[in-house]
Amino acid sequence: MTEKEYNHCVDLYADNVYRFILKNLRHEADAKDIVQGTFEKMWINRQQVENARCKSYLFTVAYHQMIDHIRKNKRIVLREEFSEGLKITNKSQPDSKKILHEALSKLNETQKSLVLLKDYEGYSYEEIGKITGLNESQVKVYLHRARLQLREYIVKPENVI
Repeated sequence: MTEKEYNHCVDLYADNVYRFILKNLRHEADAKDIVQGTFEKMWINRQQVENARCKSYLFTVAYHQMIDHIRKNKRIVLREEFSEGLKITNKSQPDSKKILHEALSKLNETQKSLVLLKDYEGYSYEEIGKITGLNESQVKVYLHRARLQLREYIVKPENVI
């Protein structure tokens, strides 16, 4: 990959990679750090990266760095417990975007990533398998289970869109 091809790849895919990571982490600074690290890694390995596969390479590296970041933070971050009884009951209209984000947050990291890669970014099962290191049938099964979980959450009476 030449310097010009690298710059073209950055122009084309930086927003997509950032959006993917931000939707998973919901923290802008961490998402920016991961995207920067991803492009840094691609720059370091640019001689081994084929220009035709730069998008797949970027998403694969970003996904793995995001998983590493999540695992590292699970060991560090203390969580506060919130009571389920503190829900606000006088909702005027359900906010579909908010409900969808809440539903996505209920999924585990793998399921959330698969849904985002397939439904938000439009990758094929095969491409998702390469990015996540799963085989195609695992991607289909995990994605199906994730969608079932999303549906169960979204159709609850208090969340009906």
